[in-house]
Amino acid sequence: MNDRYDAGYGDDHYEIVGYDEYGRPVYQRVAAQQAPQRQTYDPYTQPGYGHGGYDTGQQPAAPGYGSYGSPPSQPAYDPYDPYGTGTQPAAPGYGPYGQPGAGGQQPRVAEQTAYIPQQAGPAEEPPAPREPGERDAGRDPEYDTGQFAFAEEPDGDSEDVIDWLKFTENRTERREEARRRARSRITALVVVLALVAVGGAGYLWYAGKLPGLSSSSAKAGRAVPAGAQKRDVIVVHLHNTGKGGTSTALLVDNTTTEQGTTVLLPNSLALTGDDGSTTTLAKSVDDDGASGTRDQLDTVLGTDIQGTWRLDTPYLENLVDLVGNVDVDTDADVPAPDAKKKGTAPLVHRGKAQTLSGKMAVAYATYRAPGESQNAQLQRFGQVMQAVLRKLSSDPADATTTVQSLAQILDPPLTDKDLGAFLAKLADLAKGGDYKTALLPVRPDGTLSASTSDSVVKDILGGTAKSPAAGSAVRVSVQNATGVKNDTDKARVVLLNGGFTFLDGGTAGSARPASQVLYADAADKENASEVAKTLGLPAGSVAKGKVSSGADVLVVLGGDYRPSAP
Repeated sequence: MNDRYDAGYGDDHYEIVGYDEYGRPVYQRVAAQQAPQRQTYDPYTQPGYGHGGYDTGQQPAAPGYGSYGSPPSQPAYDPYDPYGTGTQPAAPGYGPYGQPGAGGQQPRVAEQTAYIPQQAGPAEEPPAPREPGERDAGRDPEYDTGQFAFAEEPDGDSEDVIDWLKFTENRTERREEARRRARSRITALVVVLALVAVGGAGYLWYAGKLPGLSSSSAKAGRAVPAGAQKRDVIVVHLHNTGKGGTSTALLVDNTTTEQGTTVLLPNSLALTGDDGSTTTLAKSVDDDGASGTRDQLDTVLGTDIQGTWRLDTPYLENLVDLVGNVDVDTDADVPAPDAKKKGTAPLVHRGKAQTLSGKMAVAYATYRAPGESQNAQLQRFGQVMQAVLRKLSSDPADATTTVQSLAQILDPPLTDKDLGAFLAKLADLAKGGDYKTALLPVRPDGTLSASTSDSVVKDILGGTAKSPAAGSAVRVSVQNATGVKNDTDKARVVLLNGGFTFLDGGTAGSARPASQVLYADAADKENASEVAKTLGLPAGSVAKGKVSSGADVLVVLGGDYRPSAP
């Protein structure tokens, strides 16, 4: 089969006149009679290069010429080669590629630079615009790019369809993107709310402020028994240097339940001395001093007091001024201590959230209206102490600095650093709402009863569950139900001689025919039997029952009691 584009085959001859925009060679038909007379053009032939044994299809050069048909020697300047390329001008009557033209000249075909296929070709210039119906030179007239215009140029209807599809697709994508963003925002919001809820619930649980699990109910309801809870206790004696008298309170820090309490102790509280004699709290503070009073309180209440803080009224005044005044809900109008005329404006007014300076706080803490019990004045003292703790710094170092600024001498073993650290803990509890004030209830004779004092002594101080130290005396509380007052003193002497610690349980409301010896803990059953033998009571009087706070054994003297001679 003869290929019409293969030059050199068949009768028709074609020569390469250039390359089109796609890099394909462009051929031109050459007349058959002129083919033997022309010199075949080799696009790969360039001056200065030989082809060796490769046949390029060119005729051999004439004798005396070089391998490329050039004379052996060239002049230095060729007028037909102004750029010095070394090529010879085309023969007359031929075009730039050696083809003959009509009338001695052929129509000049647009030159296209040939290039070696193995090397990168030169940058091609865009083709010149054509007139409608004009075909590319050298192409087969049977084919024209215009015939395929329908495949490259869509009509207006197809463009409208494409635009509508793009619009629909874009709108759908925008809706999907909006939905994705909305879901992302909702998910992020739910996560944030969940974290906030969990964090808030965790904090409230940690602080003990959840409904039904408040700090008071949750901590008090822990499985740790009251007697096994750890407490730090300091006794405070307020001495009124102006009018005389004392006021006593216990500052309690329950480190197990994280509760702080001020326990107010009435001056009528009955205490027992080392010799078994009965005295009151007020007398003990004046006569026995700090150390003796602390030991007697431990015996009666079953506590373990670590130190005594003597706070005279001038020091209380300075303390209030150092913390920057206090706010108290006052329950009475308090006149100035130095006021001599009646009708003078009160120093402290009755009302809610009254701001008190140091002088006003002292006047209110020591005020006792005519006809009032000492408990009313004691309650005001407790209000001032709690207000001071709310204003005191919770930092131990700052609280210690405040204590040192008072420049008072503390009773050993209490030191400025110990007192400052202790007050800082109570201040933190007072600011968090985990602090309260309680009054210890006593009978008119100053004794404690199981029904009225357990709420304070047992729950706050844990006195009921306190076990005596090894070798210590058993604490025996004696309650007189014989109707004879002297029977209590006779029983006290007998018990002290027997090595027991006597506690005055007061007088029963009515006489009883039979005596009882009660113990609350099974470990005290043997001690109760020894107490019964010491007092001359029958063995059948020993039984397990409720014992007053601070005592190991409770003795109720009945009509069958016959005191022995001392």
